[in-house]
Amino acid sequence: MLEEIRQQPVALERTLTGQLRRIERFRGLVEKRRPRLVILAARGTSDNAAQFGRYLLEIATGIPVSLAAPSIYTLYNARVDLRDALVVAISQSGESTDTNLVLARGREQGALTVGITNEPRSSMARLAEHVFLVRAGREKSVAATKTYTGQVLLLYLLAYALGGGIRIRDVERLPELAEAALRLEPTIAALSERYLLMDHAVVVGRGLNYANAYEFALKLMETCYVVAERFSSADFLHGPIALVERNFPVLLFAPGGVTWPGTREMLDKLARLKAETAVITDAGNREAMAWSKRVISLPRKIDDLYTPIPYIIPAQIFAACLAAHKGINPDRPRTLSKITQTM
Repeated sequence: MLEEIRQQPVALERTLTGQLRRIERFRGLVEKRRPRLVILAARGTSDNAAQFGRYLLEIATGIPVSLAAPSIYTLYNARVDLRDALVVAISQSGESTDTNLVLARGREQGALTVGITNEPRSSMARLAEHVFLVRAGREKSVAATKTYTGQVLLLYLLAYALGGGIRIRDVERLPELAEAALRLEPTIAALSERYLLMDHAVVVGRGLNYANAYEFALKLMETCYVVAERFSSADFLHGPIALVERNFPVLLFAPGGVTWPGTREMLDKLARLKAETAVITDAGNREAMAWSKRVISLPRKIDDLYTPIPYIIPAQIFAACLAAHKGINPDRPRTLSKITQTM
């Protein structure tokens, strides 16, 4: 898992270089056929990438976005009107049965279809009209890391293709920001040892980092066997904060920008409750360092729009190191396999 985490700058660069021409061709197509809505279909870690895509695409393009509930198609056999829609399926393996069925139903009804996968010879790659490939190389660990950030990168490119305010030169900086995040590994490894006995936690992120809260929590659950709940800071204040008591672990994504005032309010409440907080932020939000004794800070200021990839890498490292401290092999979590097929 750690080795694959370390491969992310190269994997991101390879994905970007390999897919730019396809994205430009797709951009020309959707300029003539702009979808009225976007449907994102995924499971597991890929579903967390889709959650990010929902925020990014609506923010950047103004097109309504919905996360598909595959059981509507697989169990209830509902006929959903997908005309003039863009259906995007996201899967590391490209073999998620129910995700692929959503893609197939969309194509049957005349929707424009896109597959985002790491496997060019997968069922998804054959089903979708347009395929954007994560060029991460084979992912051996059950815990997906480099494919998640590759999917997020491709969602930036999809937003660009749909006319969103995404600049390619900003996306091209993401591999460098990933490299900067990796240099924090010794600090994160030392910090994670503090949480050796942690068996429950809450992970909080809002806006573009809400998906990262889900992904960090998933990594803690599947690799460290920690019961990890995930919330936006807004939802957490609406009730779940009642479970926090002294030394309760709360892990937060805290970029500057529009989500910071709400995060700061929550950190204030957590401080009064004497919770055990750890914050992932960057040098552009120095105020965050005053609200927690345990801070993982990237060494440069990052535009809020582009924080999700460099912010999730410290979280991945934290989970991998914590698993090692607990004596757990994160590459082979109990009862899990690399490809999960559901209907």
